[in-house]
Amino acid sequence: MPSLSAFVRLASLVAAAVAIPSNSTASRTETAKRATCTVNSVASAADLSDCTAVVITAFTVPSGETITIAAASGATVTMTGDITFAKTTAAGPLITFDTDNIVFNGGDRNINGNGALYWDGTNGGVAKPHPFVKFKGYGTFEDVTVLNSPAQAVSVGTTGGAAIISGITVDNSAGDAGALGHNTDGFDISASSVTLAKVVVKNQDDCVAINSGSTIVIEDSTCSGGHGISIGSIATGKTVSGVKIARNTITTGLYGLRIKVDADATGASVSNVIYEANTISGISEYGVLITQSYPDDDGTPGTGAPISGISFTGGTTNVAVDSSAHTLVVDCGACSGTWDFSDLHATGGVGHIIAANKAVISGGTY
Repeated sequence: MPSLSAFVRLASLVAAAVAIPSNSTASRTETAKRATCTVNSVASAADLSDCTAVVITAFTVPSGETITIAAASGATVTMTGDITFAKTTAAGPLITFDTDNIVFNGGDRNINGNGALYWDGTNGGVAKPHPFVKFKGYGTFEDVTVLNSPAQAVSVGTTGGAAIISGITVDNSAGDAGALGHNTDGFDISASSVTLAKVVVKNQDDCVAINSGSTIVIEDSTCSGGHGISIGSIATGKTVSGVKIARNTITTGLYGLRIKVDADATGASVSNVIYEANTISGISEYGVLITQSYPDDDGTPGTGAPISGISFTGGTTNVAVDSSAHTLVVDCGACSGTWDFSDLHATGGVGHIIAANKAVISGGTY
C-alpha cells in the first residue's frame, strides 16, 4: 500500500497540473502585449498600442491619408524600408511618432514627402501640408533622412521626458533649383529637455527654429543653404530659456545665428542662451542678428518680450560674412543684463550695428 508521503506527493503534482492552464493563459497574455508588429501600410499602423517592437517596411501612403506610430511605452521602432508619400490633400503632419520612451532607429532609410510636387517658391499657390514629420512622446530618434518635405520638415513637440534627436538628415536641397523650395524649416522645436545632435539640414529656411521651451541643446550639427539656427520667431506668450548652441557648422545662407522676437509680442521672453565654438561662413545678410522687430531684421523693436543673458563663451564662434553683409546686429527695445561676447569673432562685410537698450555687451571682435 502506498505510504502517506506518496499520497502527499501525488496530491502536490495534481495541484501543480491544475495550475498550469492558468499560468499558460497569463503567459499568452504577456506574449500578446509584447508582440512584434509590422507596419507596411496605413491600415497596419492603425493600432499599435500593444506593440513593443515595431518594424516599418517599405510602402507608399496614398493621397488623403496620414500615419501615426503610437506603440506601447518603451517600444523599439525600426525602419527597414522607405516611406513615400503621394501628393496629398491631407493637412500636416503627414506622419507622427507618438510613443513614450520610444527607441526609434530609421536605419538610414528615407521618409519621402515628394516636395517637388508642391514647391512653387511661395507660401501660397499649391497647398503644402506642414509639418511633414511630427515627433511627440519622448525618447530617442535617430538615423533617418527626411527627404523633400512639402514645407516645414520636422516639428518637435515632445512631452513627458527628455528627447534626444541624433543623426537625422533633412534634405531639401532639390528645392534650390529655380528657388522653388520655400518655408522648408529643418527642425521647429516647441518643447523642453531636447537635445539635437549631429543632424544635417540642407534647405531654404531655418535650419533649426526654437519657438518655445527650456533646457535645449543644439550641437555638432551642419546647416547649409538656409537661414541658420534661430531662436524664434517668438510670439506672444512664448518663452525660451536655457539654450546651448555648440560646435555647429553653418554655411552658405542668408543668416548665421538669429534671435528674432515679434515686434508686437507680449508676455514672452528669451533668456540664458549660450553660443559656443560654432563655425559660420558664406553668410549674405547677417552673421549674428538679435532683433525684437521681427518680421523686420532691423526696424522698430517692440518692448513686450524681453531678452536677457546672451553670451558667446566656452570656445570661439567664428563668423565670416560676404562683402555686403553685417557681422553683428543687435536691435533691442527691451534687452538687459551683461552679455559676454568675448568668444565671438566675426569678420568681413560692412561691420556691425548695436542698439542694445539696457544690455551691456562686452568683449568680442565684430
